[in-house]
Amino acid sequence: MKQLKTSLSHLIQLSDSEFEFLESKLVRHEYKAKSIIVNQEKIVDSIFFIDKGLLRTYYLQDSKEINTYFACEGQFITVYSSFITQTPSIEFLEAINDCVLYSISFDTMKALYAYDSKFEKLGRIIAEKNYLCIIDRTRKMQSLTAKEKYLDFIDSHDKKIVTGVPQHQIATYLGIAPESLSRVRKQIATS
Repeated sequence: MKQLKTSLSHLIQLSDSEFEFLESKLVRHEYKAKSIIVNQEKIVDSIFFIDKGLLRTYYLQDSKEINTYFACEGQFITVYSSFITQTPSIEFLEAINDCVLYSISFDTMKALYAYDSKFEKLGRIIAEKNYLCIIDRTRKMQSLTAKEKYLDFIDSHDKKIVTGVPQHQIATYLGIAPESLSRVRKQIATS
């Protein structure tokens, strides 16, 4: 829980009693590598804080996995569009490796918002960060070369993600073919 407290302190200031109240609402989960946590077409009921592990969101297009997001320790993850609207998910959420997560349900989150405006502020900040991430990614997908996309990925993502996510998953996240990513990596290594 220390990691959660540290991560939250970068977003909002909670007293010890407020943090303990939040902590009492969390549910601990352990998942093995490759476990599907959220299935496509199911309504997402929870947002997750990652205490340990690496996760991804992806969807299927013509039976091909297209990765949309990666997260590691100290970060929040869910299929936000489904969680916020309480409509069926268009994506899967999967553990890339063994992980420990703490979840908070949609209903509990709403109750926390009503309980104290600090929790409402936390929800707003998480939503804003998610929105800005999507806007930034869209711009980069439309304007950068394959090499620039990969270099930006290395610079902007946690090292655990850069080194722990399989290359073919990074390639689909960047919108390039795995073979192209392999060429880019070789080009970078020799320059």
